[in-house]
Amino acid sequence: MVTTTIQSLRDLVADVPDPEIPVLTIEDLGILRDVRSTADGAIEVDITPTYSGCPAMDAIRDDITQRLIDAGHERIRVRLILAPAWTTDWISDDGRRKLTEFGIAPPSGAAPHRSGPVTLTLSVRCPRCGSPDTRELSRFGSTACKALWRCNQCREPFDHFKAL
Repeated sequence: MVTTTIQSLRDLVADVPDPEIPVLTIEDLGILRDVRSTADGAIEVDITPTYSGCPAMDAIRDDITQRLIDAGHERIRVRLILAPAWTTDWISDDGRRKLTEFGIAPPSGAAPHRSGPVTLTLSVRCPRCGSPDTRELSRFGSTACKALWRCNQCREPFDHFKAL
């Protein structure tokens, strides 16, 4: 039996990379919700998908499980927690910085509310040159979480992580 603290378990799984945006960890994205040891000796890890049906969750679950097995843990349960729903507000400041450095414009401001007025993104700063003179090319980018934009200043296309 491996003896360890909850914090060391959390640290162990926190840096599992997102398979779709590998510069981000599950901690950066804010999808790692909880890590605990149960009365039956299992390690339970709670994660929340960025959206319902996110295909990356299976890979993330497998990576968390393998990370814990490699550390000597045998009884592991990874649970998907759907409520409260994930929001881009949960992306850490470090995660937003990493997105920009990777060439993906991070979501700005608070995520839109589920009721009331619908927010509209008029401009997104180019992660390459910083210009606000950009336009959306497609609401759907390389993954469902991103939209495709183009900078009118440097003429480069880039992904924008949608506010959810």
